[in-house]
This record gives sequence, C-alpha cells and structure tokens, in this order.
Amino acid sequence: MNREQAALRIDELRDAINHHNYLYYVLDAPEISDEEYDRLMRELIDLESQYPELITPDSPTQRVGGEVLAGFPEYFHPVPLLSLDDVFDEGELKDFDRRVRKEVGDVEYVVELKIDGLSCALKYENGIFIQGATRGNGFVGEDVTANLKTIRSIPLRLKGPASLEVRGEVYMPKKSFLKLNEMREQSGEPLFANPRNAAAGSLRQLDPKITASRNLDIFVFNLQRMEGRKFETHIETLEFLKDMGFKVIPYYVKCNSIDGVIDQVRIWESKRNELDFAMDGLVVKVNGLAQREILGATAKAYRWAIAYKYPAEKAKTRIKDIIIQVGRTGALTPTAILEPVKLAGSTIGRATLHNEDYIKGKDIKIGDMVYIQKAGEIIPEVVESIKDERTGQEKEFIMPDTCPECGAKAVRLPGEAVTRCTGLNCPAQIKRQLEHFASKEAMDIEGMGPAVISQLVDKGLVKNIADIYYIGYEDILTLDRMGKKSAENLINAIEESKGRDLDRLINGLGIRLVGSKAAKILAGMYKDIKNLMKAGTEELTSIPEIGPKIAESIVDFFSEEQNIAIINRLIEAGVNTRKIEEVHETLLAGKTFVITGTLKEFTREEATNLIEQLGGKVTGSVSRKTDYLICGEDPGSKLDRARELNVTIISEDNFKKMIAI
Repeated sequence: MNREQAALRIDELRDAINHHNYLYYVLDAPEISDEEYDRLMRELIDLESQYPELITPDSPTQRVGGEVLAGFPEYFHPVPLLSLDDVFDEGELKDFDRRVRKEVGDVEYVVELKIDGLSCALKYENGIFIQGATRGNGFVGEDVTANLKTIRSIPLRLKGPASLEVRGEVYMPKKSFLKLNEMREQSGEPLFANPRNAAAGSLRQLDPKITASRNLDIFVFNLQRMEGRKFETHIETLEFLKDMGFKVIPYYVKCNSIDGVIDQVRIWESKRNELDFAMDGLVVKVNGLAQREILGATAKAYRWAIAYKYPAEKAKTRIKDIIIQVGRTGALTPTAILEPVKLAGSTIGRATLHNEDYIKGKDIKIGDMVYIQKAGEIIPEVVESIKDERTGQEKEFIMPDTCPECGAKAVRLPGEAVTRCTGLNCPAQIKRQLEHFASKEAMDIEGMGPAVISQLVDKGLVKNIADIYYIGYEDILTLDRMGKKSAENLINAIEESKGRDLDRLINGLGIRLVGSKAAKILAGMYKDIKNLMKAGTEELTSIPEIGPKIAESIVDFFSEEQNIAIINRLIEAGVNTRKIEEVHETLLAGKTFVITGTLKEFTREEATNLIEQLGGKVTGSVSRKTDYLICGEDPGSKLDRARELNVTIISEDNFKKMIAI
C-alpha cells in the first residue's frame, strides 16, 4: 500500500471508528462487536505508525495522550461559565418566575436534569476539537484538553465544519464510581466521597492515561457561542448539538408555565434514584435566547436560569450495633448495624461510620436513634445522632486495639484517621498481601497474578505469604487453566524469587508506609532482616528519610508475633534475607571450585568470574583442597575424581541457590 492508498484508507477507518464511537458512547446502540471495533482501531494504528505524517489531532488514536502533563495552563473563557442560584421549594420557584415575567413578559422554560459533576467548556474550530477547560472561577479555568480527549463521548470531529464552544458536565457513572473506590480501597488509597469528587479528581490528573482509565463521561447542555449561525431558542441549540454528534443532556422538556416546571420537580423527586449517574436537582432555563439577553446576569450567576436542589433523602432508624470490617489493606472501618429502613428506593441495614474520629465528632453511640442518608446517592452513611431521644441505655463505641479477623495489633499512626491491622496472617488482607508480595516491585514472581492468587487462597492452599514457598507442583495443577508447562513455570518462578535482594523482601512484606525507596534505604543500613527486626524507633528515625511515622510503623510490624513467625518460615524455605551485595563479599571466601561439563546458563568464563567476584577461586583439576565440583551436562573424568575424594558435587541449579540468583 503506497502513501496515497494509505491516506484514503486512514480516512475510511477514522470515519468508521468515529461513527461506531458515536453509536456506542452517545446513543448506547452499538452495531459491531468489540472484536470488530478493535480490529479497525489496530489497522488505523498500524497505518499511522507507517505514515506518522498523516496523524491528525482529531484521529481516534489521539484520545489517550502518552505525555504526563507538567501542569495545567490557564484558559480564559471567551463566554464566562457562570453559576446558578439555588432554590429549594416551590415558593422560591414561583418567585423566580415572577422576576422573569416582570422583565420579559410571557416566557417558556426548559427543565433539564442537574448532573452532579464538573463543568467544562469544549472549543471547536471547523468541526475539530482543539481545546477544553474546566470551569475554574467561571472566567479562568484550567486547560485539560489532553484529558478531555480521553472521554470517548466527546467528538474529536463534529458532523459538520462548525466553529463553536459548548458547555458540558463531566461525570462518573455510579458503577464506575463504586469500582474505582473498590480499587482504591484495595491499594490503600483514600476513597472518593461521591461521584462528583471522583470526576473532578480524575479530570485533573496530570497523567492523561489515569484519566482514561476512570471511565468518565459527559453531557453537553449549552451552546456558549457559534460563528455564522443564529438560534432563537435553547431547545433549537440542543437539537443542533445533538445533530453535530454531541451527547446532550439526556432529558429536557419545554414548559409553558411555572406550574409545568413544578410538575417536573414532583415527577423527578421519586425517579432520580433510578438514574445511573448522580443527579441532585433540576435546572430551569428561559427558552428564548433574546429574552436571556434582556435578563442578563449578576457578577456570578445567570438571571435567566435557576437550580432547584432536592434535599438529601434521609431516614430515621436505630443503631443496633457497631461492628468492624477489615478491608483488603488492613483498614478497620466501623460499620453501623441498623434497624432496616427504606431510603432512596432500597432497604438499608448497615451504614458506614468511616473512622473513629467521625464517630466521636458526631457523638454517635450504640443504641442511638440516627438519621442516615446516601452520600452521593450511593453509599449509606450515618449523618446525625438524635440526642433528644436517648434513654440512657446507649453505649460508647470503643475502637479495638486488635484486629477482629486475626488478633494482630491494630494501630493508628499519628496524623492518620484510619486504624489498621499489622498482621501478615490476616485472612481479610491475604489476597491483597499476596498480590503485593508477588508484584514486580517486590519479589517479582512471574505468573502469580490476581487470578492465580484468588484460586490459591480460595482452595486453602495459601494462607499467608510464606505458604507460597511450600506449595507443590501437584497443588498448582489443581488450579483452573493450569497445564503442566504453566505449573512448571510457576514453580520455577517461585524458586527463582527466593534469591531476590533484601530490599525486595522488605518491600514485599507490605509494612505500612514502607515502599520501594524506604526498603532500599533500610536494606542498605541493616544488611539483614534480623537486624531490622531488632531496631527501635529512636534508632530508625536517626536514618535520613525515615521519619517518626515510618519508624513507628516498622516497630509495630515487627512487634507482632505472627509476622515474626511468617518471616521465620520464609527463612526456613530458603528465601534470602540479606543484602546480596554484602553477602557476596564473603559468601565464597576461601572456597575452591572446579567446573566440569557444560553449564546451561553460564559459560565457563562467566561462572569463573562470578565465583572470583564472590571471594572464591576456580582451579582446573580436582584435589583434596577442592570444596565443590560444579557439575554440568556431559561431565568428564573430574566427576569420578571428585567422588573418589568425597568432594561435594553440586548441580548448576544448586550453585545458583548458593549464590542467591
């Protein structure tokens, strides 16, 4: 295919992919399978890689930027993105209507859903998306163009060569919000309080790839400006934007009176929890654009629109008990067990209390009557205790100092709100601990991913990280989709991991606040895990970059008996617990080796150099002074001589274990 043919095919592929993106992400009506879509995208990527000069900013391949942004430049909004005044009851809606009619006479309103997300502007020139920014203060926002390109419902090319700017609301669907918080809980990161915070945090990531992974979406709800075309009503602009390929606000209706608006308020009060995105009210807008010009705006809000905010739905019930749930990162979260109550269309029997400070701050006791609500209309939480209804039978909640799952010490580090289990033997944490222990940054056990780990734990084959080194080939064969070759590879990977350096092991233990950098510092200072286990807080804090919190976390970890027992089992299994560089200096000191046969992983010269680097020496013949004969394939007469003299004979694999590689 020559360049001209490639250019034609690239245009065909882009049109097809843009069409299918629109069907899938805007209309929710896909026509082809994911496999067919991926095939089109792969073909486009291949052609663009062959002809990079044909890549354009609106190509579907340019949605996910590879560069981490240094920061967000300012974006000055040509048309300010002002806010809306809020109203909370029907009387205030009627007051708004009277003010509007006093200025412009008869009026039509458009009622739209108020999406709880992050407002932004999208700018197009000749139909091509060129720039996008957050609302900021309404006049100056942040240029987040690269991140907005990752949102697949935003068209990179419109269905016509229009030059315009639109306003939309970036949001995170409820399912995506729950999944993101679950992942953050597993990795020990703080949870987002609601979908709006999650959307805002995701759109403002400096790495567009992180934004791309968050499954953000957008609804466009206003045409800010357009060159060369005039409209009379807001609904006309929405229909036009829909025709251009935008995903416009999903529900809007024209009302000829404020009574019609109030009808919509009543309809959506009961329906709002059925949506798959967070919606906290309705927006009421004057439909006529000329009337909007007359009404104008204050310094911060439009006079031609108002936001009707629904009060957060609350329910009254009693806390029967407060239990502790242990998360995958060891976080102890107090949870209220409630007398079941209906809230937002579902029956609630438990609600989060977040942490110890939350309980104390709101003066919540076991037995209290309380109000609960759904945070972001998703997660039930206790918001207030009703102190006037106390009987004197209520009980104070006391945060446990041991983990209810495994009995290990539970600690709360200074400056942190969360109390955590310190145990390596905790069943609530085991899968997460194993994933971390086997990860590339730690012991790097190839083939031991989440799916394998989940099966090992569920089948009872592994209950803590030390058990990894005691599972057998036959055990692994019982796992789903595990053939003989895969089982052998995993056994070999486990065996190979025994020789990792000390800093990898320290990191793999998952000590709170001790990551790869701190692990390297500790390994360099203490040389041996046994020395680190004896270190006190004062000694540790004398090390640069090891602060009081890290020191306290280390001491707490090694004061837990179950952790010591697991480390001892790792040592018994042959896992290296010393800094290899230090071990190497004296590991083979004074030892004499002879090599015979062909080695698989070393040349004779490489093996000789390695032995000498580790303090040993290599001779050409076996004598009574020889300590070890390394025996490869097809050994010669040296093997017989070593047997005569009772010289220790080792295989290449045993030699590798000896030098911990």
